Amino acid sequence: MKKKIFTLVLLSLPFQYLFAQKDLLTGFPKGYTPEEVGKLIAYRFVYSKHALHAGKWIGYPETFYWNGALNFARLTKDHMLAGFLQNRFEPLFSTEKALLPIQNHVDLNMFGSLPLILWQLTKEQRYFNLGLPYANTQWEVPADANSEEKAWASKGYSWQTRLWIDDMYMITIVQTQAYKATGDKRYIDRAARQMVLYLDELQRSNGLFYHAPDVPFYWGRGNGWMAAGVTELLRYLPGNNKYYPRILQGYQKMMKSLKSYQQPNGMWNQLINEADCWAETSGSAMFAFAFITGVKKGWLNAEEYAPAARKAWMALVKFVDAKGAVAEVCVGTNKKNDKQYYYDRPRNTGDYHGQGPYLWCVNALLE
Repeated sequence: MKKKIFTLVLLSLPFQYLFAQKDLLTGFPKGYTPEEVGKLIAYRFVYSKHALHAGKWIGYPETFYWNGALNFARLTKDHMLAGFLQNRFEPLFSTEKALLPIQNHVDLNMFGSLPLILWQLTKEQRYFNLGLPYANTQWEVPADANSEEKAWASKGYSWQTRLWIDDMYMITIVQTQAYKATGDKRYIDRAARQMVLYLDELQRSNGLFYHAPDVPFYWGRGNGWMAAGVTELLRYLPGNNKYYPRILQGYQKMMKSLKSYQQPNGMWNQLINEADCWAETSGSAMFAFAFITGVKKGWLNAEEYAPAARKAWMALVKFVDAKGAVAEVCVGTNKKNDKQYYYDRPRNTGDYHGQGPYLWCVNALLE
């Protein structure tokens, strides 16, 4: 009998230890809880100005900030915040209708994820009717498409394919939300097949990604888009999907590399592999989101990654001021085959490129 009891205790220890590791993602000290940080950042958005793409349309950083705030309101059952966020959208059906992005570019079509999320929260048909065309037109080749765009479409990929790592959030987020809204597997299959293309074409032997094939630098937020995109896709991709093993393998390979490049202060640098580069918050938040979600979903070993995720979160919170503005955010950045260009990029406080990813971390900690 004693032998049997001893054996049972031994067998239970790994599970207890696993739970102890996951507990690292709770029990944060005052000022560092996801509820406190999330409220500061989410409510800041309510009173903020639009961030327009080319000065004309709602831009992708604002869209992702909006999405993150909506999910925070849902998770915390903050009905007042949810009301504010819906009211902010209301003019887009009337007086601000001209700000709705056109559907001709990867950075614009992703806007559809926002009304699709609003539809899931409210079941108001007008959100669905507005959002779904943004997902559909990513695969509907326009008459004026160029030869390269037509070539991608002929292979079953989005005509908006350009092999920039940013695309793996921009394309997959709207397709994933269309799948969640409709239940139509066509959308999630599109996102998965597109992700495999980018993994096969762009992932380097060290698990990271150049900004683009002709720009051989491991830019932080660029890799962040990939890390967040593959994480978000895996959350909803059915485990029996034929692309699932390849995508999970690419994700885990990237996470292993990111863990090795995490700085002693918990952050990641603007150029990930350059120790003398500055710590950048938007990319670091995206990596933390990927770690937190991976630990909670069981895709990552909790013993290895939970401490790294907690360390990242504790470091990130220090960059949030009393008004919910995130500091040290790299401004919007086009690709350029010039290493110094990435070192010299300006840094903003309150830039939506950083505000949204912080809310992704908050929401992952709360889920």
